[in-house]
Formats: sequence, C-alpha cells, structure tokens
Amino acid sequence: MRTGSEPATARSSLRLRLWLSLWGLLWAAFGTTVFALLGAVGWAAACGALFLVTAVDATLVIHRLRQGPHWQPGRDIPPYEPDHGGRGR
Repeated sequence: MRTGSEPATARSSLRLRLWLSLWGLLWAAFGTTVFALLGAVGWAAACGALFLVTAVDATLVIHRLRQGPHWQPGRDIPPYEPDHGGRGR
C-alpha cells in the first residue's frame, strides 16, 4: 500500500540484485569447476547447488525487470489514505 511517505527518488534494487546474482553465478561456476577438477565431490556439489540457486534467482529478477513498472503507481497518482484500522470508510 502506498502511504505517501516513500521517497520520490526511490529506486528498485532489482538491478543490483541481478548483478550480485550474476557475480555469484560466475563464482559458483568457477568453484564447481575447480573442485570437480581437484576431486572434492562434496564441495563441487555444494557449488553446483549454489550455481542452480543463483541461476534461478537471476531468472526471476530478469522476469521482474521485464514486467516493468506496471504495478508501481506513477507520480501523478496521489498517495492512498493509510488504513487506520477502523470499519467502513
């Protein structure tokens, strides 16, 4: 619910989350490769699982970014009256 107390210049953290997940994706792929070459199967599996988690996260973030700001009210939409917990009105 929009209350009007949000900063007018607030930015979404989705792009930062995308870059962090891509960074994690690279490191997880590197870790999986190195540990597989060294024969550390447990660590390679852990890095492989982390790779899958970061890949799913990056996919979801890209999906949200492509949805666009359709769910966010623009500057021309006035703030909603906060819910004061009363009935009716």
